[in-house]
Amino acid sequence: MSKVPLTVKGAEKLKAELEELKTVVRPRIINAISEARAHGDLKENAEYHAAKEQQSFAEGRIGEIEGKLANAQIIDVTKIDAGGKVIFGATVEIEDLDSEKRVTYQIVGEDEADIKEGRISIGSPFARALIGKEVEDVVTVKAPAGDVDYEIIDIKYI
Repeated sequence: MSKVPLTVKGAEKLKAELEELKTVVRPRIINAISEARAHGDLKENAEYHAAKEQQSFAEGRIGEIEGKLANAQIIDVTKIDAGGKVIFGATVEIEDLDSEKRVTYQIVGEDEADIKEGRISIGSPFARALIGKEVEDVVTVKAPAGDVDYEIIDIKYI
């Protein structure tokens, strides 16, 4: 399986979630299951079935996170000499040439993307258009409403 790019911050976030699931959530669910077992008949025990379902979801998420971290290529953008070009992990300020509206995005891995927080996926058409460009370059992004031109105002490696 090919490596999936992940920022240092994204990897830390996944590791923190994994730690929380293993040290807090899993023991809480185990306690809930044992308490429910103490109530007797498991066939009609709603608490037991709910706890087992929670356990299934938690164990599934633990496996998913472990798989993502095992297949991750963690990239620290602060340690890469990008020569002023947009690369994975870079934070890019752009301006819409028509509306003159400025926005800032960080280019991140698929699992880290969150447009509300200004993080766009490396696989998105928007990020693909930005990769390799420099400050003052004009980039055309194909949008559902038509092509939109953006000028790159600033690139940061933070």
